[in-house]
Parts: sequence; structure tokens; C-alpha cells
Amino acid sequence: MTSHVRHRPADPLEQQRDIVVACAPLRSRVNLSGIVRTAGCCGVPRIIACGNARVDRAIARDAVESVRIENRRTLVPVLRDLRQDGYSVVGLEQTTSSVNIHEYVFPRKVALVVGNERLGLGDEELALTDACVEIPVWGRPNSYNVATATAMALYEYCRQYPHG
Repeated sequence: MTSHVRHRPADPLEQQRDIVVACAPLRSRVNLSGIVRTAGCCGVPRIIACGNARVDRAIARDAVESVRIENRRTLVPVLRDLRQDGYSVVGLEQTTSSVNIHEYVFPRKVALVVGNERLGLGDEELALTDACVEIPVWGRPNSYNVATATAMALYEYCRQYPHG
């Protein structure tokens, strides 16, 4: 019989992940806090949260110790800066040219851009992306919750780059 051990510590990454999550102003601090917690689980070193961003430490838990959270006013200048710093800017958005996340190969150095819960990413923000990925939906509503979708996208990135 196999013995199972709960809560084993995570294996350390061979190198720091070269991914940044950039969030449009979100309506709910619950969503941002969920994104922060997932980012911590995935070894994401940095989140840029736009607007009046606040994190609920009870939801984000230990991730607030390991993920650097930067607050900015608006997303467009953030995306310009990230591109200038050599990041591929990938929007998590349903567009006419978005790629199914199951078929997309993430660049190693990537900024994952997450839109507002209701409005998604605007035209100006989309114009600054190098690609957009979407997660298939087989029912209603037509998209996943922003924190859930971000978790799926971060998990896929980590699946592609398991060692950092």
C-alpha cells in the first residue's frame, strides 16, 4: 500500500520564472487576491495590479510574502514598459484572432495580461499584445471568472516550463 504525505513542501525552481502578470483594474479584491495566491503557487515573482488594487491577505495567504505586487494607475503604460523590457505581451482574452490555450506555446519571458471582469481588455490594450490566448468554454456563461482563467493560464505556463 502506498503511503501519502500531505502538504509536502514545494520543490525549489531551478531558476526564477520569467513571467509577470499584469492586471487591468479589477472590480473585486477577491479576484485579485485569488490571482495573487495562484501566482504564489506557480512561482510567479511579480504582479502589476492597476487601479485601486487591494489584496485580501486571508485569501492570498502566504503568496503575499513571495510575490512582489506593484500598483499602477493604468495598464497601457505598463504594457509599453514590459514590451520595452523584452517581455512578450500575451492577453488572456477572447478575440477573433486569439489562440486556444491548449495549442499555444508560451514564450518563456512573458507578461500575461488579464482584463477587467466585465469589460476584458480594451482596444488600446489589445493593440499592445503580441498574442491573445483564450480558454475554451463549453457552456454558459461565455467565459471563466478572471481569477479562475488566470489560474488556468498560469498552470499551463508552468506545465510548459516546469523548472522555471
